[in-house]
Amino acid sequence: MKEKVVLAYSGGLDTSIIIPWLKENYDIDVIAVCGNVGQDDKMDGIHEKAIKSGASKAYVEDLREEFVTTTIYQAIKAEAKYEGKYLLGTSLARPIIAKKLVEIAQMEGAKYICHGCTGKGNDQVRFESTIAALDPTIKVIAPWRIWDIKSREDALDYAEKHNIPVIATKEKIYSVDDNLWHVSTEGGNIEDLENEHSKDIYKKIVAPEDGCDVAEYVEIYFEQGIPKKVNKKELDPVDLIYTLDKLGSKHGIGVVDILENRLVGMKSRGVYETPGGTILYEAHNILESATLDKETLHYKQVVSYKYGELIYNGLWHSKLREAIDAFIDTTQENVNGSVKLKLYKGNIKPAGIFADSPLYNQGISSFGNSEFYDHKDAEGFINLFTLPLKINAMKQNKNIISEIVE
Repeated sequence: MKEKVVLAYSGGLDTSIIIPWLKENYDIDVIAVCGNVGQDDKMDGIHEKAIKSGASKAYVEDLREEFVTTTIYQAIKAEAKYEGKYLLGTSLARPIIAKKLVEIAQMEGAKYICHGCTGKGNDQVRFESTIAALDPTIKVIAPWRIWDIKSREDALDYAEKHNIPVIATKEKIYSVDDNLWHVSTEGGNIEDLENEHSKDIYKKIVAPEDGCDVAEYVEIYFEQGIPKKVNKKELDPVDLIYTLDKLGSKHGIGVVDILENRLVGMKSRGVYETPGGTILYEAHNILESATLDKETLHYKQVVSYKYGELIYNGLWHSKLREAIDAFIDTTQENVNGSVKLKLYKGNIKPAGIFADSPLYNQGISSFGNSEFYDHKDAEGFINLFTLPLKINAMKQNKNIISEIVE
């Protein structure tokens, strides 16, 4: 009886050629597994395509709700970004897909899992870290690290030779990853840093300058940091993301063009479209500004940066990530209420905060009189606050000391 390998299958260029390559180079049955994390336009016919490409069996698993509730919600609560910009669309999906690969490998009795990640990318680490954390007995086959195919052009030649239909061409050779949270585009002419990316590469959004000529308002309601309603209508997790994604898309919200530092040591340029995610992060950030005290908010910002790094680096199943989640969840206990935003041509403007228990008090914060704050109190506070500065100045300038003594 042949050994089995579970292949992370997307139906794209890389994984399409991996099926015949595995059959050519290993005496093994290939079980294709496609995790639906929101790339719905590619789901039709993918089972049939995998079988026609040589897979002995194929699974198409709907992972969208798990994707949202397990990873995306945690990222929103943490406001996690990599290097302050990237909303981690690819990084957040990989632990969910890899978990399903392990589950099916265990169910099928497969000793191997194969992925189509390149040897230069971050995804190989993300997949293999999850596999190692969930079942270290499973062995990994990574064709890009061992085969003779060295480029996407070579991959296209292989596909043509083996009569494998693919969408990519040598003229349109961008590497695209999309899901319900984002679209990332890499490769092609954006690898030259001197080139401005063309709006023709956008898959989710219209270019900001081509957004609607009329501004639009949206109100988002949160419970303990988790979005629950859009414009007072309660939505299930997946529909909520789709709703905000469509809204942000038509207003050109959420595109970033960044040169990031990959885990494997090189820099890489990517264009990311995250319309709904950008709206949610902004709304959550605004609500937190009214509901978290200064010290907690500032420390959370430090922790959020580290949280983003952990996700990006494939360490979703680390103890540190779990520990940070415990801290983040504590900070979200009071993050309840609604935020109103104004969307217009790529911009998001605050248009109202309706927190259930805000720490902001207009009576105290306004310039008028308040029984809780006397302007005269500021003098004593400033004297104590600036005491270290005065002492330092005295140490540096003996003339000041003599004047004080006299």
